[in-house]
Amino acid sequence: MDINFKAAPSPSYVVDERLLIKNLEILKSVQERTGCRILLAQKAFSMFSLYPLIGRYLSGVASSSLFEARLGYEEMGKEVHIYSPAYKESEFDEILKVSDHIVFNSFSQWRRFRERIETAPKKVACGIRINPEYSEVETSLYDPCAPYSRMGVTESGFRPEELEGIDGLHFHTLCEQNSDVLERTLRTVERKFGKYLKKMKWINLGGGHHITKPGYDIETLIRCILLMKEKYGLQVYLEPGEAVALNSGYLVSTVLDIVENGMKVAILDASATCHMPDVLEMPYRPGIIGAGKPGEKAFTYRLGGPTCLAGDVIGDYSFEEPLKVGDRLVFRDMAIYSMVKNDTFNGVGLPAIAAYNDTEGLRIIRQFGYEDFKMRLS
Repeated sequence: MDINFKAAPSPSYVVDERLLIKNLEILKSVQERTGCRILLAQKAFSMFSLYPLIGRYLSGVASSSLFEARLGYEEMGKEVHIYSPAYKESEFDEILKVSDHIVFNSFSQWRRFRERIETAPKKVACGIRINPEYSEVETSLYDPCAPYSRMGVTESGFRPEELEGIDGLHFHTLCEQNSDVLERTLRTVERKFGKYLKKMKWINLGGGHHITKPGYDIETLIRCILLMKEKYGLQVYLEPGEAVALNSGYLVSTVLDIVENGMKVAILDASATCHMPDVLEMPYRPGIIGAGKPGEKAFTYRLGGPTCLAGDVIGDYSFEEPLKVGDRLVFRDMAIYSMVKNDTFNGVGLPAIAAYNDTEGLRIIRQFGYEDFKMRLS
């Protein structure tokens, strides 16, 4: 059954649970074939109303902050892993209470918090993030192995004499990439850090694995996981975010006005800078149901948001029929890096959050108003 997007508030994020489950089933099969554990990276998708569903398929959550760790602990109730470039002293006791794995970015951070971990009533597994100084990420903004990166310990900075109490190693070097990149990365990891792996209990291969994208080579991923498991006796973790909710969400928007300045420009109630910031940061061009590339269909428009930012432009699209005020436009692949990164710049309201399944149909989970804008200010 198709979703009736006209019944959704505008703007709103709508997650199709059927598509989410399709992704989760792929990830679950990888776990079953290899014995690895796959975690939801909450930095990409934190729609916690769906955590009970996700928890039926995955092993837990990966977190980048106390608040993410607490959210996963409270709403999914499975394994909670956390990594941060640096931890705050004032938050660490609470991090210990809600986390099962803590990954440190440096040996100095490990030294700083080691005693508190050893004396904590709850046993927590600890790891070090390594930087193999190898990646194939083309966008420097997303490259954790770029020169002077603050992410992870390089081979020259590694301190084997300080590994007592460290159970695992973690690296994250991928971004929307296939498993051939992971395979090449593992060769570098083995060359630089292989001598330490047999002393470990686990390895975390990080995120950025585009496992649920059509054409992804799952067999190579399986081979990589089994290599780490069989050669070094390691429990293997992966923490994809994008792959969990890839192509499962939409952003519903409405045309507010159409102006002309050399070309027709449609102003929407959805904003690139407020509601889909990766359009400007990544950058990328999201698809729209029924629309094509500029000039592909009869009528081409530039689509922009309602803010005063001159660059609040989503892109140029073409349509079979002329757009008119009140038309609904539905953007694809708007679950990931949308809700987690949106903001209320200019006082523009946050989109509602909705979900769809065949049993309950379209249901509105949360709507936002003035107080949600005001509470972030003082």
